[in-house]
Amino acid sequence: MLGQSIIRPPAARRRASAASVLLALALAAPLAAQDNEAWRIVPQPQSTQILTRDGSLVAEIGRQLRTNVALRTLPKYLPQAFIAVEDKRFYQHDGVDIIGIGGALKDAVRGEARGASTITQLLVGNMHPDLIDRRDRTIGRKLREQQAAREMEKRYSKEQILEAFLNQLDFGHNWFGVESAALHYFGKPAAKLSLAEAASLAAMPKGPAIYDPVRHPARNRERRNTVLALMAGQGYITRAQARAAQAEPLVTVPNGGMAVSAPYFVDVVKAQAERAGVSIAEGGYRIHTTLDARLQASAAAALVAELAEVESRPGYRHATFAGRTGKQGGDFLQGAVVAIDPASGDVRALVGGRDYATSQFNRAVNGLRQPGSAFKPFVYAAAVADSLTASSLVADTALGIRLDNGRFYRPENADHLFLGELTMREALVRSRNPVAVQLALEVGMDTVASLARRLGIGTPIARYPSSAIGASAVRPLDLVAAYAAFANGGAAVEPRFIHRIEDRAGRTVWTPPGQSPHLVMDPRVAFIVRDMMRDAVERGTGASVRRTVPRSIPVAGKTGTTNDNADVWFVGMTPDLVAGVWLGFDRPKTITTGAAGGTLAAPVWARMVADWYQGRGTSEWVAPPGLVAMELDRDTGLPADSLTPPERRFTEYYIAGTEPGAIPVDVWRLFEWGPVGL
Repeated sequence: MLGQSIIRPPAARRRASAASVLLALALAAPLAAQDNEAWRIVPQPQSTQILTRDGSLVAEIGRQLRTNVALRTLPKYLPQAFIAVEDKRFYQHDGVDIIGIGGALKDAVRGEARGASTITQLLVGNMHPDLIDRRDRTIGRKLREQQAAREMEKRYSKEQILEAFLNQLDFGHNWFGVESAALHYFGKPAAKLSLAEAASLAAMPKGPAIYDPVRHPARNRERRNTVLALMAGQGYITRAQARAAQAEPLVTVPNGGMAVSAPYFVDVVKAQAERAGVSIAEGGYRIHTTLDARLQASAAAALVAELAEVESRPGYRHATFAGRTGKQGGDFLQGAVVAIDPASGDVRALVGGRDYATSQFNRAVNGLRQPGSAFKPFVYAAAVADSLTASSLVADTALGIRLDNGRFYRPENADHLFLGELTMREALVRSRNPVAVQLALEVGMDTVASLARRLGIGTPIARYPSSAIGASAVRPLDLVAAYAAFANGGAAVEPRFIHRIEDRAGRTVWTPPGQSPHLVMDPRVAFIVRDMMRDAVERGTGASVRRTVPRSIPVAGKTGTTNDNADVWFVGMTPDLVAGVWLGFDRPKTITTGAAGGTLAAPVWARMVADWYQGRGTSEWVAPPGLVAMELDRDTGLPADSLTPPERRFTEYYIAGTEPGAIPVDVWRLFEWGPVGL
């Protein structure tokens, strides 16, 4: 033995000497109380969680992403896994494990240095790094840590210490505590972790980066199985339970446990919470939102895919997103998508651009763009409300309207043709500009603008004839919200992003003060105009929707295209959803030759809606009381007779008293201007 001692390597002699001193001091009488209070369990930063409508996590805000969890809510095997691997005599020692120190001394003699810190010591060091710096390897630091640990054990119960320890641990990625780790690695609260998943988390404190189950699953699984073996050896679980858990595959969740990526939506939620006076950065809040994770994913995927498809078309002349260099933004084709529940105004999905990393500007909420023909339903609604019918005849003809500055305004159609007399239904289906302008002038642009404002358009609508065909800029969110009235029977809704905000105790601290849906349009008018827009999807400018959306799903909507093909839109609805899509450049310019809402924006809408409806049923729109249905001849707009072929027969709806034969249909002298107006 003497010879072995003499030939011991110097490093081993130093380790043995240090361990001997440490053991001696640990066995000595307690040191004088420290005035730094490193023994104190102090509250730790909490994160604010932003949740989808079904309670799934969509974002987390905070300096440290942590959500405290009570020990009593956890399955017993979860804390036991940490005790087994970190401090098997946790319930026997007073904060310092003398037996463990003795074992460390023996290992040091053999040249196998290891630590002997208890859970209490680890908590002291992790909770008070400014007072107990665990990077400091000196005996002085160790003694201060031991003293603080013993003092902590005197003042707190083992359960309090263990709970604080589990909520304090660093699991990498700025995720702290077992609750945060469980959510981000396994997509579930810590209370629902399996035995194998609990052991995977217990494998990490030794080296969060080394044993990261996402980046290094093999390493984590190997150490997880070691933890399970230790648990069986210490009697926490049976050998059979350990073997069964060891055989389980290691399965983590994608996207850090987030239900969906929705950065533009989250930005709106954060801004609204801050404006409400809720300091979400301080943490501890749970924000329950209106977001539908599945619809959000469908919206984002549809927008990205269709934008890439447009950029890949022959003859596309602009820079493409795929060809960008670096991570900076560029002047690429952009888009926005908004989807709302028409019954409540709840925003179910919102995409403010094609890539948040390159541009955080939220085009869905803050963008101001001309809606083009997507504005026309408000004009037609004002006309129907003023006694015209969907079968009233109006001329699609050349107009010359003198403006206040003496110039003439001459609206044209996209095909540069004039089709002559058309029913109002057919004019909307084919999106004829002169008809919309005539209707707006007859009822008055003030009337049209007032209706649009009541429905939710917050931006000014200029009292010029061109506003009838969408020359006044609107926000996509406003336009979609205004369309909700056509889907819900005439009620205006206010877009809502947040249902409620709760504090860490579960108390509701804020709910949005928005108005409940309130009727601003005759339900009969809403039904008639929606039915006209339904025809626009079935056989008009929005017909491309039906190539993707099954006919079993009722759809109505309207396309929009601005001058020079710089903005393209499709705003559509089903009985469950109203949504809008905009495409264009941030600095307006022609997208491509022949660009139109029906060919570029409508496919985004259709792809999103078709995906969302997979496996989902829907209802049918029901006509409100006070409507009269008649079978008409589509070509003449007159009641069908025995000579009308089946393909020309369709059902038209009238507000009672305006149907053919009830009263003369006054077309308001719409054609007194002739081919060129005054």
